[in-house]
Amino acid sequence: MSDRGREFDAHALSYDDQLAEGLDLTGESKDHFALRRIRWLKARVAALGVRSVDRVLDFGCGDGSSAPLLRDLLGAREVVGVDESPAMLERAAAQHPWARFAPTDTLAAAGRFDLAYCNGVFHHVPPSARAGVAAAVRDALRPGGIFAFWENHPWNPGTRAVMRRVAFDRDAIMLSPPAARRLLRTAGFEVVRTDHLFIFPRALAFLRPLEAPLSRLPIGGQYLVLARRPA
Repeated sequence: MSDRGREFDAHALSYDDQLAEGLDLTGESKDHFALRRIRWLKARVAALGVRSVDRVLDFGCGDGSSAPLLRDLLGAREVVGVDESPAMLERAAAQHPWARFAPTDTLAAAGRFDLAYCNGVFHHVPPSARAGVAAAVRDALRPGGIFAFWENHPWNPGTRAVMRRVAFDRDAIMLSPPAARRLLRTAGFEVVRTDHLFIFPRALAFLRPLEAPLSRLPIGGQYLVLARRPA
C-alpha cells in the first residue's frame, strides 16, 4: 500500500465528519458539490457532441459516493472506482454493491473507459509522481476518451480556508489551473477547456445564476480541466 493509501485508511471512519467540518464554511454539504460537479460535467460532455459514456472510471473514488451520480446523471452503464486506500474501497463496495471497486494498481487490467472522473485527487499525489499518474489515466481511456479533472483552486482564499480545517487536506500540495493543463498536456492529453465553479457560498446563493457566465474566470472554489486522449 502507498503512503497515500495509509493516510486515507487512517481517516476512513471519520472522513465524512472531517470533510463536513471544512465545508461548513460554505454552508453546503459534500453532496451539494458532487451533484453540481457532475451536472456541470454532463453539460460539457454533451456540448462536445459525445453521445454516451457507457464505461466510466472514478479515479481516486474514496468511499464511492460519486458512483450513483455518474450512473444516474451522466448515464454510465458501468462504473469502476479505483483508490489507494483498502479501507475506503471496502466502504465503497459495501455502500454501492452494483459498482466495481478495485486498487489503483489494477487499473491497467480494467479495460478501456469512455470517461475518467477525478475530484480533488491530484493535490494528494506527490508532484514528482503526478505525470506518471496522469499517464496511467490516459492509458485507461479509449482513443478519444474524456478526462474530467476536477481540482481545488489554490487562488481562492475560501478554498484554502476550507482545506485548512480538513485534517487530510492540510498538508496537500495544490496545483493551479495552468499547472494542471501543463501536466495533462505532458501526459499526452489534448486540453479541451477549463471551467471554474463554486464562486458563491450558500449565504450568497441568490447570485449563483451568475456562475455559468462567470465560469471562464479563475475565481471559483474548484476548477474543471476537460481533456481528451487523442484519437
